[in-house]
Amino acid sequence: MQRIKTLDSWRDVLEQSHEMPCLVLKFSLTCISSISALKEFKALATELPKYVVIVQKERDVSNAIERDLQVKHDSPQLLILQNGKGIWQATHYKIKRSLLAEGLSLYVK
Repeated sequence: MQRIKTLDSWRDVLEQSHEMPCLVLKFSLTCISSISALKEFKALATELPKYVVIVQKERDVSNAIERDLQVKHDSPQLLILQNGKGIWQATHYKIKRSLLAEGLSLYVK
């Protein structure tokens, strides 16, 4: 799992999603549901690259994700990226390993 700290890193991840789907978790350091989401995200068994954005520290990256993917900001928010687009998302307490695995099996081709 890698942290996205800069806009250049975000652009690299978005570009990488054209070759391989990836997962991005946006979370807050001060939110209970974010802490739960981070635990679920870390425990998810997948070969896909996993990235995290701490919204308090990387506000510009969080804003770019919202703008580039045209998804309303939420925190915590998990996104599956493929071909430069957000193809699936979950927020708050819906970020569970079972739902993530289901999302991956349904939408990642």
